[in-house]
Amino acid sequence: MDTKTVPATIGTPPTADDIREGMIKKLVYAVGKDPEHATIQDWSTALGLIVRDHVVDHWFRATRESYTRKDKRVYYLSMEFLIGRLFNDAIANLQIEPAVVEALSTLGLNLKDLLGQESDAALGNGGLGRLAACFLDSMSRLAIPAYGYGIRYEHGLFRQRFHDGWQIEEAEDWLVSGHVWEFERPEVRYTIKFGGHISFDGQGKTNWHADETVFAVAYDTPITGWTGAHVNTLRLWSSKPTEILDLRRFNSGDYLNAAEKLIRAETISRVLYPDDTTPEGKELRLKQEFFFTSASLQDLLRRFMMEHGDLKRLPECVSIQMNDTHPAIAVAELMRLLADEHRLPFVEAFEIVRKTLSYTNHTLLPEALERWHVGLFRKVLPRHMQIIEWIDYHHLAEVQARNLPIALEDIRIIGHGSEIRMGNLAFIGSKRVNGVSALHTELMKQTVFADFHRIYPDRIVNQTNGITPRRWLYECNPPLRKLLIDAIGTGWIADLEKIEAAAPLATDASFKERYAAAKRENKVRLAGEILRRTGIKVDPSAMFDVQIKRIHEYKRQLLNILETIALYHAIRRMPDAEWTPRVKIFGGKAAPGYHVAKQIIKLANDVAKLVNSDPLIGDKLKVAFLPNYNVSLAEVIIPAADLSEQISTAGMEASGTGNMKLALNGALTIGTLDGANVEIGERVGPDNIYIFGLTSDDVAQIRIDGYDPRATIEGDPVLTEVLRSIAEGDFSPDEPGRFHDLTNILYNGDYFLVSADFQSYFQRQRDADHDFRDTSRWTERAILNTANVGWFSSDRTIRGYARDIWKVPVG
Repeated sequence: MDTKTVPATIGTPPTADDIREGMIKKLVYAVGKDPEHATIQDWSTALGLIVRDHVVDHWFRATRESYTRKDKRVYYLSMEFLIGRLFNDAIANLQIEPAVVEALSTLGLNLKDLLGQESDAALGNGGLGRLAACFLDSMSRLAIPAYGYGIRYEHGLFRQRFHDGWQIEEAEDWLVSGHVWEFERPEVRYTIKFGGHISFDGQGKTNWHADETVFAVAYDTPITGWTGAHVNTLRLWSSKPTEILDLRRFNSGDYLNAAEKLIRAETISRVLYPDDTTPEGKELRLKQEFFFTSASLQDLLRRFMMEHGDLKRLPECVSIQMNDTHPAIAVAELMRLLADEHRLPFVEAFEIVRKTLSYTNHTLLPEALERWHVGLFRKVLPRHMQIIEWIDYHHLAEVQARNLPIALEDIRIIGHGSEIRMGNLAFIGSKRVNGVSALHTELMKQTVFADFHRIYPDRIVNQTNGITPRRWLYECNPPLRKLLIDAIGTGWIADLEKIEAAAPLATDASFKERYAAAKRENKVRLAGEILRRTGIKVDPSAMFDVQIKRIHEYKRQLLNILETIALYHAIRRMPDAEWTPRVKIFGGKAAPGYHVAKQIIKLANDVAKLVNSDPLIGDKLKVAFLPNYNVSLAEVIIPAADLSEQISTAGMEASGTGNMKLALNGALTIGTLDGANVEIGERVGPDNIYIFGLTSDDVAQIRIDGYDPRATIEGDPVLTEVLRSIAEGDFSPDEPGRFHDLTNILYNGDYFLVSADFQSYFQRQRDADHDFRDTSRWTERAILNTANVGWFSSDRTIRGYARDIWKVPVG
């Protein structure tokens, strides 16, 4: 172990008496409540403050030691950090749960009730944000000094509810009761500029005369590592006005315009991913990305200068990771800060940038690699437009000098004179470009970054994504946690690959019985949650078939729904046949402006309405779409899943992490050879995963040869019947043509090859039906999934980043 590993504890861990007495004091003096009149929320806040005190002790100690040693720091820039609830996370990592439970029992309180009072931090949407949260956990676990940087969204993405089956978006209010885990840092603020024009003085200094300025104010949240051995910081930025109120306008009665600057400034940090189908939405999105990136770079440079001073040493002391293209403007902004603010020559500044920044690519979808219209970019960030033009010219000159057989237009940042390609900017300005699964990395080299790979053959590296075992087994699955600790000890919590010690127990009758009982307990809990949220009563003995992820055509929730309809038809034709009872469970949000995704949600809910009310079907098939999917709901669904739907079009899912969480908790995967499914299959074995459909090579060949979806549909009587029932309004009798857009897409394009994979998918589902009836064998295969996916720990991923990209030691 590295010599910088820190002690596991500070002093003596708190006793139950310490916690009880501390809670009462916090309740009185911090919350301001008499114990006799305190609410559950009040007690929850008091306990949170007590636990936070212990976290802060570790946090300050780790920070002081890092400064003393002058450690190299990692800075992780991400538009999302889907951290979920932190209360249970801190209690688990500090290993004080028994003392907390005992203290609460003497006060007549229940830990579960208090934990339930905490709101999910609405700081992300899906896998991108949850990955960032897992990485922060692992950086703390491995004692890597690090900061996560993002935006403190006041209203997050949105709260989802359904009205007559349609998604309705409402503003999140997760901060309405305060956030006990954050510390406001009003003294840490930076000026962020937008718009205006550029001038140069007689000494050649560049001056940016902005039309608009705001302040970025810091809010810090400690992220606790296992045992509290190290605690890192998540620093989020809130946008504040430089001028709170135009008093002249206010006094003249022009109240709304008097607060214009306040409103415009605070808008920047209100909502994650504003609808960018309008010019105003696009501009706000660009401002958000620059806002948090600029604040973060200013902050880390201030810290660096305080500790080291010589900017030539920046790559030696700092590593900056850009999580996707959202912070790709860091390439130009770091250039600006080094050249304009610190007066370094452009060429020297650019070399420092390229040795300091790295970029993680998460998609091969063209629309997901951000592009900005030059006109909008120049309007919002005029100086950065000049810098990007310089980088583009400088890079082209470098490539031309090497006389490589490269199509220069494809490697330009400014494409066709009208758009800025942020993926190209991130690649050119980075030391390393990371792919997030083995397949995705190879496809990057062959497709979207093929020319760049020829120019820089060592730049693209692979670090397959991972998940933290603390959150995604130890905390969310207490029944399985207890079983594993009893059977193989606790080593797997800090080193998940040690969970493979459970593999030989897959054939042990006693262990299998206890494993099945743990799964049953989790399914009963989820059944209760489904009833509470939807009113649908489900049988925990049925197969729980789960697809939980953001709603997108390439993730192919539509394929799942079509198979559900086909199964429904089959059961209605032969209701007395031997059917495996199945509960189809969906969760996920559609972007507000994504019409097709919203239609898919509506179709799922319409199918559920008919299927669940059909007396001929009964408990043979149920469909439940749970609203407002978030981390806390995932923590209930994932431990209860039997079958994990990972059915994206091959070659389009970069990695996936839901597949890892579900497999770790004993769900068998049904999926394409896409993303990390490939590596999961290699580890669990072909008998313990259901692979179907086209491969990425098949998809690429179809794109070349052409594809006739209508012929495919007409050649499959099962799929033909499914689409006929949708088109004729079987699921929408009040509006038979409601889903015309969806059926039209399948017949006249089907870019995501839903029809091409339907038959193979339908057959593999019937294989799963058959296999699930052999409960002993299914349990054995579930155990082997749990035991064989330890490699997919985010601790392993971060060790790889530390070794191959950041060049930092680990504890």
